[in-house]
Amino acid sequence: MIKPPIPAHEAERLAALQRYRILDTARDQEFDDLVTIARTICNTPMGAVTLIDRDRQWFKSLQGLEGEQTPRDDAFCAHTILAPQELTVVQDARDDARFSGNPSVVGDPHIRFYAGAPLLSSDGYALGSLCVFDSVPAQLAAPQANALRALSRQVSRMMEMRLLRMQIDHHQDEHDWYEARLAEYYQQLEQANLELSEQTRTDPLTGLSNRRALTAALADAIERACEVPPAVAIVDIDHFKMVNDIHGHAEGDVVLTELAAVLKSQFAGRGMAARYGGEEFVILMPNTPLQQAELQCEYLRESVSLLPIGLPISVSIGLAVHRDGESSGDTLRRADAALYQAKAEGRDRVVVAG
Repeated sequence: MIKPPIPAHEAERLAALQRYRILDTARDQEFDDLVTIARTICNTPMGAVTLIDRDRQWFKSLQGLEGEQTPRDDAFCAHTILAPQELTVVQDARDDARFSGNPSVVGDPHIRFYAGAPLLSSDGYALGSLCVFDSVPAQLAAPQANALRALSRQVSRMMEMRLLRMQIDHHQDEHDWYEARLAEYYQQLEQANLELSEQTRTDPLTGLSNRRALTAALADAIERACEVPPAVAIVDIDHFKMVNDIHGHAEGDVVLTELAAVLKSQFAGRGMAARYGGEEFVILMPNTPLQQAELQCEYLRESVSLLPIGLPISVSIGLAVHRDGESSGDTLRRADAALYQAKAEGRDRVVVAG
């Protein structure tokens, strides 16, 4: 383990931190919400907003763990503030000399993966970090890294707004100007949060909708259905584990993104294609008769077999049409059962649920 060195201009950095008068204040829902979004985007069980004081790391928000503060010398984020313009990513802390002997690595919570984006003051000093972490090694995809940076900027803006609120209370004679500035900051934050909310509904690798977005869309399609109920197809890449094992996960990611591109081209404007998990995708086809839905699935299956990626790829598809009175989960389960039947019958085929 390597203790974090003291940053240049430490006295000025600490003065900037004290200016915000945020240390040892109560937890705020606004900060907790941003940590929740960061954890959701990065798919980690733990996350925090941390501030690095003279001798300690203090948590303004902490999720997945209990505590108020830790010694500065043990803080991952004390290393993050050394590079104010960079994202610090540790894929496996056991392999990093800075953290391999850290108490939180060798003991509870056994941190392996860490990603932290610095929180900058208005004059550019790194005060702490918005960070996510996990007890298993992991990587951070580029869209996740971009979202984490964006969220860290929102945390910094939140601190600025908090400071503005205190100044407004102290300078009532100037309240009109300060309120206008506060409204501007809130408008910026609202817009940013809307954009980040959209990211939580998108799979970072393929750009398709994720399971959360699909669940909402399927429920809406069922509610809006009139004479023709929606159809749902679950698409699974055949022998995908073999692709990863033989050709590597990078080649597996290429297969996933190429399939996603086919799904986008065939179903954009006529429904929704979503990544359901791993190598499984779900197609939602509102107001689509069964025969037409089956033809579209057959066309998709043939299109996948012709993908110019240098590997023989096929898909198995289970198709189900929503029945009156059943839940969206029931429809998906019938489609999943049809998918398993397609696998059992030899793969590379479409099976319609009974």
